[in-house]
Amino acid sequence: MKLHANARTCPNSRQVMVRRFLAGRSREILAAEFAVSTRTVSKWVARYRAEGELGLSDRSSAPRRVHRTDPGRVEAIAALRRLRMTGAEIAELLQMPLSTVSGILEQIGMGRLGRLGLEPARRYQRERPGELLHVDVKKLGRIVGGAGKRITGGSNHYLGTVTDGSGKRRKTTGWEFVHVAVDDATRLAYAEVLADEKATTAIAFLRRAIAWFASHGVTIERVLTDNGSAYRSTIHSVACRALGIRHLRTRPRRPQTNGKAERFIRTMLEGWAYNGATYGSSAERRAALDGWLHAYNHHRPHRSLSRQPPITRLNNLAGSYI
Repeated sequence: MKLHANARTCPNSRQVMVRRFLAGRSREILAAEFAVSTRTVSKWVARYRAEGELGLSDRSSAPRRVHRTDPGRVEAIAALRRLRMTGAEIAELLQMPLSTVSGILEQIGMGRLGRLGLEPARRYQRERPGELLHVDVKKLGRIVGGAGKRITGGSNHYLGTVTDGSGKRRKTTGWEFVHVAVDDATRLAYAEVLADEKATTAIAFLRRAIAWFASHGVTIERVLTDNGSAYRSTIHSVACRALGIRHLRTRPRRPQTNGKAERFIRTMLEGWAYNGATYGSSAERRAALDGWLHAYNHHRPHRSLSRQPPITRLNNLAGSYI
């Protein structure tokens, strides 16, 4: 029999306790001798009188009766969960305690929504460097007068008047735009912080990105963008033809099609823009981008590349495709 770590008595000591009580020793004295309460002494004496020595054994702590949820109700909870309803919404609809619904969802492996109820993610990866280049833009608020709410915890809306976290009001000066380009096969990435996301700016960035990839031995064949106005413009289409690359656009409202750029942006924001350092100005943040990009391309292991950094993946493919 296994006792819990803080047990004061065992079946043998309980027998001694009961025998001494029956011999005339008081509850108070026995409680002091065995370092337990008088209530505990009374409990074991009562069990001995009712059941004999068997009553001095430990009993299971499991409840004698378990009220299990009806299987049909469990199926209903699962069906509603597949519709991406939250536990609270399911509990309200079925008039059940939220704790019960949450427990059932965990038991049937549906505790987290994730992609539950969505169409399966269709993952793809080009095998040849330069076969497809993902291009996207991320808007960042300019840093003026020190760090904003992500560092100080203050209110910050980037446009209009905001606080710097200490209660002091300051004005911001709009936005700057991070243009990114990610090679599908190797995840090799290039990025620049620019003043806007106009078509002429996007074209100039694309030219520099193509030249940068060429310096690494990669010839760009296709470019994939979203449906932003810059990428839908006639001038951008003409520029792509002049550069000898085919321009592809994602389906409307389907950012996962351009998922490699989206995921790179998320990594970039976490590692450079927001959590990488405390920047006093936008200029400091821009200056740190090249160093972070070098670390990303040359040193950061990438899970989809068998824990290799992009430059290693490129070098491994160089003999076959470059």
